[in-house]
Amino acid sequence: MSISHFRELEVWQLAMALAKQVYQAASGLPREERYGLSAQLQRSAVSIPSNIAEGNARASLKDYLRFISIAQGSCAELQTQLLLSIELFPEAALALQECLSTCNRVGQMLLRLHQALSQRLDAESRVPSSESRTF
Repeated sequence: MSISHFRELEVWQLAMALAKQVYQAASGLPREERYGLSAQLQRSAVSIPSNIAEGNARASLKDYLRFISIAQGSCAELQTQLLLSIELFPEAALALQECLSTCNRVGQMLLRLHQALSQRLDAESRVPSSESRTF
């Protein structure tokens, strides 16, 4: 069975759960961080499922790969911000550590998806098109 809609992708579903988890954890950070690290955590977390969805909706496999790469970058950015937050706000470390664990899982899933899409793109590029055949 092929996946035709981003909502069917397990990585998108987990990334959505991660975004909710990050919003909840960020609400536990000090109030003065509302427009600082909290907002940055939230933006990075929302970027991951958003880019998965946008890539999936694109017409070309090459575009899809590009958006998965962007999601991977956002995931790495979020991991960095979570690690910093854990160090700066030990009182919120448990919730942030749970987010980091989920983020790591999302990152692994994105890597596998990127590898699978890359292999598919490579296979498609090796198939000669009917226009390039000589008779």
